[in-house]
Amino acid sequence: MERRSLLASVLIYAAALALAVLLLLPILWLFVMSISPAADLTAKPLRWWPETVDLSRYRMLLTWEPNSMGQAFLAALRNSLTVAGLAVGAALVVAVPAAWAVSRNPRLEWSLYALILTYMLPPVALAVPLYLGLARFGLLNSTVGLGIIYLSMLAPFTAWLLKSGFDAIPRDIEASAKLDGARLDQILRILILPLAAPTLATAALFALLLAWDEFFYALLFTSDQRAKTITVAIADVAGGRVADYGQIAAAGVLAALPPLLIGLVMQRAIVAGLTSGGVKG
Repeated sequence: MERRSLLASVLIYAAALALAVLLLLPILWLFVMSISPAADLTAKPLRWWPETVDLSRYRMLLTWEPNSMGQAFLAALRNSLTVAGLAVGAALVVAVPAAWAVSRNPRLEWSLYALILTYMLPPVALAVPLYLGLARFGLLNSTVGLGIIYLSMLAPFTAWLLKSGFDAIPRDIEASAKLDGARLDQILRILILPLAAPTLATAALFALLLAWDEFFYALLFTSDQRAKTITVAIADVAGGRVADYGQIAAAGVLAALPPLLIGLVMQRAIVAGLTSGGVKG
């Protein structure tokens, strides 16, 4: 391998630094807004750092006092965790056998791509039939009903991601296990899934982000704290006559923490999953 020139290294690190700044600056500004007094947010010229740190918005959002903004926000945070967890878990249960079947039988690939084509439909086109279906089974304004809607969104996408991971696993391993008398469920559970663990982690995180950030169906199919999710709760914070931009920023910071923490915990597996198909040997 040729030694990389000093200029090439400097350019690569400069590009990486510029990208990191572009990605992190909006998040940093969101945090600064959340701790700035209201006067600083409307001051001219704009103050890039507050003279006094104001944490009252976080205290307001992190309280379970009855009929408070904090109670509504924390209930929505709990609902988002419940709905996203149910949807991602169910999507993996559905997508793993589907992706493995398509990976081992290329003639079935058309069915997977046909499901992916459903993403071309705008959500509003499916709103009425989904609403009527949930109403028919009494699942409106429930985390279970919303989880089912998200499952229909996540399963095709998750199966498509998992198929690439299963394609990278040599079929000779399965053939050897069959010769040793292993059943199909044992091959999947003991051999295939551990080898595909990085891809599983990547697919699970992307599915979690899709479910966590979804707004349209959550707004349409929920009406109170029993099922309202975090995206709708943030919209409620911004829906008053006089918007408190610092309060909206604080809600955004808190809403970003759960997926961020999950991503940090799963970081190694995610990196391995994203690069698993990049090198062939």
